[in-house]
Amino acid sequence: MCGIAGIYRLDTRPLPHKAQETVRSMCEQLVHRGPDASGIFQRGPVALGHRRLSIIDLAGGAQPMPSHDQSLVITYNGELYNYRELARVLAQNGARFTTNSDTEVILASYQQWGTDCVRHFEGMFAMAIFDAKRRTLFLARDRFGKKPLFYTIQNGCCYFASEITALSCLGELCLHLNKRAIVRFLAYEYVPGPETIYSEVQSLAPAHTLLLRQGELYAERYWDLPWPQKAQGDLHERCEQLNLLLQKAVRRRLVSDVPLGVFLSGGLDSSIVTALMANNQTQPVKTFSIGFTEASYDESRYARLIARTFQTDHHEEILSAETCCDLLPKIIARMDVPMADASVAPTYLLSGITRQSVTVALGGDGSDELWAGYENYAAMRIATFYNRWPKLLRTGLIEPLSRHLPASQGYVNLHLAMQTFLNGAKAPDWLKIQRLLTSFAPEQLAALLEPAFLAPMPGILAPDELFSSTKLEFFHWPEASGASAMARAFHVYLRQYLPEDILVKVDRCSMLHSLEVRAPFLDRELAEFTARLPLSDKFQGLKGKWLLRKAVAKLLPRAIIHRNKRGFQIPVAAWLRGRLLPQVRELLDEKRLKEQGIFAPKAVRQLLEAHVSGSQDLRKQLWTIVVLELWLEAHSRHAAVHLC
Repeated sequence: MCGIAGIYRLDTRPLPHKAQETVRSMCEQLVHRGPDASGIFQRGPVALGHRRLSIIDLAGGAQPMPSHDQSLVITYNGELYNYRELARVLAQNGARFTTNSDTEVILASYQQWGTDCVRHFEGMFAMAIFDAKRRTLFLARDRFGKKPLFYTIQNGCCYFASEITALSCLGELCLHLNKRAIVRFLAYEYVPGPETIYSEVQSLAPAHTLLLRQGELYAERYWDLPWPQKAQGDLHERCEQLNLLLQKAVRRRLVSDVPLGVFLSGGLDSSIVTALMANNQTQPVKTFSIGFTEASYDESRYARLIARTFQTDHHEEILSAETCCDLLPKIIARMDVPMADASVAPTYLLSGITRQSVTVALGGDGSDELWAGYENYAAMRIATFYNRWPKLLRTGLIEPLSRHLPASQGYVNLHLAMQTFLNGAKAPDWLKIQRLLTSFAPEQLAALLEPAFLAPMPGILAPDELFSSTKLEFFHWPEASGASAMARAFHVYLRQYLPEDILVKVDRCSMLHSLEVRAPFLDRELAEFTARLPLSDKFQGLKGKWLLRKAVAKLLPRAIIHRNKRGFQIPVAAWLRGRLLPQVRELLDEKRLKEQGIFAPKAVRQLLEAHVSGSQDLRKQLWTIVVLELWLEAHSRHAAVHLC
């Protein structure tokens, strides 16, 4: 696992000698991604940089790595889990290898199959390959977007890096905060790709390649998830096939020359990974979890149950919420992109604890998205029945009563849950999942943002601009615009929320501690099998992961099998009324907001006072604003000047 950066001159004339120093400066921003070694390569129109976190072939595998004939050079971030199988196939075709690294296998694969080589790769990766014979640069990213890759075209060159901070540190680049991206951040709580917070920077989309040749850019999607199909075989056969695929996915991710462990939350997904890992190792599995002194947010007892069941070498730390709270500004400042997922704090802390013992950890990421594990699926099913009730009953009795439900600062807040449900239930099918997920509805943003900020963006707040699937630039799924609410939920969770929220959070939090995290549930074969299953295999009644629970019923304790989904959350509502309040008031000071020019100070003040007074629970809305302000403070102290 590494950090990569580089410059490629589009007209293919040689870069000036100072280009390697520019790349070196970019790599200095990526030391946390690769603390073990570094390398710089410059030839002709290209300069490539690399920071290495050594996982496989510790002695070999240094990068940037040239091919044997010197015609290719690669800088690469990630892991190929099938590199040994590929090496055998390539050797039969005449390839020879001098290292035991997957990097050398990628070079040989490119020589054998050209840009189609990515179709043969099983793993997570972001890479750049310079082809000296063709004078081209080839960029590629893994199927789900587990590894990041950003680029900008300026000064006749393509600049690329693993993190935006490696680009924003360069004085020679012109980067402006993207108004549209800021609005979309407030709508989604992250910036949907390939757009980024900077107008001039794009993210290479998941499952995409980008070929730069003779001054032109050729983007191609090389993979997509299949559509659901009719169930194949009986229930027993499907369970058996699923178990085999789960075992294979975990085994693939045990390839390492450094110690491995597991993020163990005590939920179904991490428990499955722990159990299968225990079955594939002779030594006790190292498991890692954190708990909280606040009882309603603490799940550590379930993690301990799994640790006892499989006799793991368990590492646990119980933290006070105040510990997370005090670290939040630092964590947000270190993120290269703004994201309002509050679980970034516990994920960051868990990564730090894990890195003290191992260099690689397996986790359960992707299961909730593939297996309908989120509670919003139940909300949408209930909404179908709710909307059939007489309007008088809904608007005259239930909705007024819901406003008097008790509010709580704990994990379970009936008042907030009911208001969120009603917002989603009343929305049209194409908008339901976004109303359940997001902080602000489009009409709310119009009142929150300064008119002058919105003036150059007519129509930006129209719902079809912010939320319509036809506006999602990556992963082609045109049918989603007319799909059912449930089908759209899968679309949003899998093709947007997973790569832009969950995987970004895990990648950044883990790599800030130089920790690699692997996701067995995002194994290609397993994911394709899951995607083909009918909805009834994933979601029955009001519960998700139906077939998954059936398949592992004999593997795990009943208490884990039948657990409901619990997010990795922290008591944000209480913090905004207490420990964080002084800092929040400073961030949202009327004079400061007026100078910045993004938010209408009066509207923000009303939100804050309503939350602080306890009359409303506006944790999500306020937290989204606070995260943006903290991020802007750390990354762009002159945001008002540089907005475009």
